[in-house]
Parts: sequence; structure tokens; C-alpha cells
Amino acid sequence: MISKQMTIEEVVQKYPETRVTFERYGLGCVGCGAALFENIEQGAKVHGIDVNALIKDLNKQIQKS
Repeated sequence: MISKQMTIEEVVQKYPETRVTFERYGLGCVGCGAALFENIEQGAKVHGIDVNALIKDLNKQIQKS
């Protein structure tokens, strides 16, 4: 299960299929340096994204895979 405290890089490494969801939410920073240390909640806040909706969609995606 994905939580908002996980780093973006950690999630993408463990669940590569989530890259599409991050990009759909405008978080194309999957490959940038911030993804290594910034957790999902921090990234969502910086980009004005509803973190709870993002986490819900990420978890839906990994359940489908």
C-alpha cells in the first residue's frame, strides 16, 4: 500500500506502473532530483494537488496490476 510519507522515487521503483498516475496529476518530476527526497505529500502540496485523491488513485492502480 502506498502512503503519502513515501518518496515518489520509492513508489516508482517499487510500482513502475504508477508513473502514469503521477504524470496524469502533473507530477512529471518522477525523474528529477526532488523525487529522491520529497515525499508524495510534499510534492502534491508544491504542485497544488489533492494528496488524498492522488494516494487513492495510486493504490487503485497497484491493485489492478
